[in-house]
Amino acid sequence: MKKTVSIFSSLALSVGVLAGCGLGPDEEAKEPAGNNEKKTETTEDGMPPKPDKLVVWEDTKRGVALEPAIKAFEEKYGIKVEYKEVEMATKQRDQLRLDGPAGTGPDVITVPHDQIGQLVTEGLIREIKVDQEVLDRFTESSIKAQMYDGKLYGLPKAVETPVFIYNKKLMDKAPETMDELYEFAKKFTKGDQYGFLALWDNFYFAHGVIAGMGGYVFKENNGALDRNDIGLNNDGAVKGTEYIQKWYKEGLFPKGIIGENGGSAMDGLFNEGKVASVMNGPWAFQGMKDAGIDIGVAPMPKLPNGEPVKTFMGVKGWHVSAFSKHPEWATKLIEFITNEENAKIRFELTQEIPPVKSLINDPLIAENEGAQAVAIQSQYAIPMPNIPEMAEVWAPMATALQLVANQKAEPKKALDEAVKTIKTNIETNHPSK
Repeated sequence: MKKTVSIFSSLALSVGVLAGCGLGPDEEAKEPAGNNEKKTETTEDGMPPKPDKLVVWEDTKRGVALEPAIKAFEEKYGIKVEYKEVEMATKQRDQLRLDGPAGTGPDVITVPHDQIGQLVTEGLIREIKVDQEVLDRFTESSIKAQMYDGKLYGLPKAVETPVFIYNKKLMDKAPETMDELYEFAKKFTKGDQYGFLALWDNFYFAHGVIAGMGGYVFKENNGALDRNDIGLNNDGAVKGTEYIQKWYKEGLFPKGIIGENGGSAMDGLFNEGKVASVMNGPWAFQGMKDAGIDIGVAPMPKLPNGEPVKTFMGVKGWHVSAFSKHPEWATKLIEFITNEENAKIRFELTQEIPPVKSLINDPLIAENEGAQAVAIQSQYAIPMPNIPEMAEVWAPMATALQLVANQKAEPKKALDEAVKTIKTNIETNHPSK
């Protein structure tokens, strides 16, 4: 599943070394020269004395976008910033568990937002405090993704969510509604040609339909997700799953895109020019272009009930390590590197789409069809739940959706069984405190 999938086009860069890597613990623990003098400085805007340096872990092949922001920060505040590229999806979290307590870790890390709950639970990142004007810079959903239990633990860096992608040779323009798309698919689909394909046996993609029809994973109460209130078998979820089953039952989706190899099978068909349109994410753009497909990209068409497809949204964010000795300045740094100017530079260099409201209509993004579609779809998207209990949702929902896709179970029965399993696993693996 490509959900941290990470996902955007990249530029390679060799980077400088991070303090602590290649150094013995004694060397790393030494007080930097001149540190005593720093402690006597007056504070700036109520800030504590400036540190000699801050250390950032950036994602692999993304340092090129961080360097201009670091240079500007150093010039403005006189604080040296070092960075190291560390794979974001799992290695930053795993390495922080070791380097943080040892005192050799960074001040700032970047991770997918669905890891926030686990990081907070383990005491690896800290709550941050920023002014309202900083929060207002970003889309509401991207800020919500950076919160856990009603508290803010980071600032958003980039967003990703599935969108509607079509082959311009086979489809003139993106349809406004799923009803239009359904009618097109019925006429177009024959033999090994398909009008529209989606991996709806995969909950990451199916969620858009289920949530758009009224289902939900965990209910949000006062800014916190309630693990005991699961809406994956309510009336809306059942209607959404019935709609999904219709596409399989009527032969509009081939059996070959069900299961573990469904993604590669779907990509292959589209890149061979046999599929007019798909639901996929920005990570797929380059492969399609490389295959010679002239693609169009748009937000997902509206569902039969008039609601948008409420796709899952992934948000990469910047976070302050719980082990940082300079949390206020680390927070100042992430405020700075996510501002409008630096977010725009990041997009130019990496194509990572910033959830900065003022940039959605900026020509740089507005004239980029893929980026604009992701930016618009993100406004309807729902951040993937970032509480640890979300780990118990994926497998039972995959089982239920595959049974539905293969017509081996009715949606209501399959969803009831999935929710029962999810609740049992939550109680077993995440005992109530």
